[in-house]
Amino acid sequence: MATVLSLSGSPSPTSRTARLLRHLDARLTGQGHRVVPLDVRTLPAEALLGADFTHPAIVSATSLVAEADGVVIGTPVYKAAYSGLLKSLLDLLPQYALADKTVLPLATGGSTAHVLAIDYALRPVLSSMGAGHIVQGWFTLDKDITVAEDGTVTVAEHTARALEGVVDQFSAALQERTRRAVVRAVAA
Repeated sequence: MATVLSLSGSPSPTSRTARLLRHLDARLTGQGHRVVPLDVRTLPAEALLGADFTHPAIVSATSLVAEADGVVIGTPVYKAAYSGLLKSLLDLLPQYALADKTVLPLATGGSTAHVLAIDYALRPVLSSMGAGHIVQGWFTLDKDITVAEDGTVTVAEHTARALEGVVDQFSAALQERTRRAVVRAVAA
């Protein structure tokens, strides 16, 4: 199946965004995809903020993006936009780093007032980076994500159903992309 980069743009080590992504990673893995998680907060701040394209961690992150068939991008919403941490990484990637990739944008936040952040802040950037197919994204309220003491994530039922739908749509788009690649290879 496809290789999926699951990219968290949250600066917090106790991030609901990252935990939600890891929760969804399990669904994608169960559908046969190889999922590679990357928390941007683990990359060196000096490399991100200093725009050090040659730093080994940035080179590695760039390679992970290049090798992925699909990218799930999760971010908390701050000031009606995606996180500055995510922006710092996106700024270091090649202009068309998402060319021919299927992308699933996800966001979390404390208020439904931020629900359009995906469409008005994140989607244009992903599109400008050449994303081949940006599937329907999803905004999840922080209150719909519960993290138990042992780290187990529970998502409110109505949100879980919606997230399953967008993840399944993403998975189907990846499968279609793979099928078309095989057809092209056979025809060549």
